[in-house]
Amino acid sequence: MGDEINRASPKTQSALLEAMEERQVTVDATTYRLTAPFMVIATQNPVEHEGTYPLPESQLDRFLMRIEMGYPDRAAEIMMLDTHAGENAVAELAAVASAADIKSMVGAARQVHVAPVLRGYIVDVAHATRRHPAVGLGVSPRASLALLRAARSLAASLGREYIIPDDLKTLAEPVLGHRLGLTPEAQLSGLSPGQVLSEVLSAVPVPTGRPASA
Repeated sequence: MGDEINRASPKTQSALLEAMEERQVTVDATTYRLTAPFMVIATQNPVEHEGTYPLPESQLDRFLMRIEMGYPDRAAEIMMLDTHAGENAVAELAAVASAADIKSMVGAARQVHVAPVLRGYIVDVAHATRRHPAVGLGVSPRASLALLRAARSLAASLGREYIIPDDLKTLAEPVLGHRLGLTPEAQLSGLSPGQVLSEVLSAVPVPTGRPASA
């Protein structure tokens, strides 16, 4: 867990890439393998930029998705007051799944069927981001793979053995948005990655036909 990762120095951010890509860490010339399941979760503070370092594209590309937290709604904030006003609720949390459970769920998600036409759709969306006039840096092949994996996980969580186009559309912004590099002109005009992706999804034809289960 990296809290306010954009406050870490470039050297620290670079070291994190070893863990994210090679599943290992090196300390004093000794390398240690990271056991599975393993993932990196990081936060960024979008309000204060003094003393921060922007994350390089190669590092952003290794995060499966970026989720904007925003403010809680009224009901959720009242619940937060009820939960945290007294004792430390975090200290009372208990595990709901073991490492073996997580590995089993990962294996199940990998078995979710992805029809060939949907694989093509993923690639077409990726190619469309690279041709969009407001985009200076389109998404990478790693992003296409991330979208496929995320869609499999979503389908599995909903009890489906196959993905549908709506899974891909739902996940397009959280999976692809942080990987888009907009042109300076697009940034000055106030265009957001989400708006670009909306245009891309509107322009790329959605495959028709019912996917078969595995």
